[in-house]
Amino acid sequence: MSRKRIALLIVLLFILAGLAYGVVFVRNHGFSAREQPTRLEAYFARHARRIATPANAKSLKNPHPQTEASLAEAREHFVEHCSMCHGIDGRGQTTIGRNLYPKVPPMTDADTQQLSDGELYYIITNGVRFTGMPAWGDEDSPESIWGLVSFIRRLPQLTPEELKQMQKMSGMGDHQEQTEAEAASPATADKDNAAQPKKENSGKKVKSKPQDHGPGAKPHKH
Repeated sequence: MSRKRIALLIVLLFILAGLAYGVVFVRNHGFSAREQPTRLEAYFARHARRIATPANAKSLKNPHPQTEASLAEAREHFVEHCSMCHGIDGRGQTTIGRNLYPKVPPMTDADTQQLSDGELYYIITNGVRFTGMPAWGDEDSPESIWGLVSFIRRLPQLTPEELKQMQKMSGMGDHQEQTEAEAASPATADKDNAAQPKKENSGKKVKSKPQDHGPGAKPHKH
């Protein structure tokens, strides 16, 4: 048997062993998204974005210079379309982000920030198969997506003022202020007091006094 056939046979054996392991693993552990990804899965998930991006897309440069107006528009776009999964600050600590499989990667970390502009643009436009990342190329204009690329670069340096502004855009800030105002409101306090059960002064039962029906009145029959 030639070396080429031996090498091919070894590769096929590894593939069959991997498939067998996968079948046994799924039977024993199920296929739940609540499971923590294995190291191998985490490795492939981190590199899936690079694998899914064509070589010619990686070299693309952002053709739109960043301005205050474009940054403000991209910030609003991110809050409305991306923060549900990626979070206001891009760290993925949301209900959806924590429960996807694989988990939403923190966009502030080096794994995302080291991607080229072209890679980020391609991922937003075309999505990544077998993950929770959808394709937005049919929904958003190229200029809008390039604006998001610029804003993603901004995420690790977001100021407290920017975060507060984004929270208000999403409604988080207004809800928090409304809750605090209601808690401090006298009307709310009166309502809470009215909802509390009334306490009796003592544990003794108070006997009701017989009604005085007057001299000419007939007593009620019971």
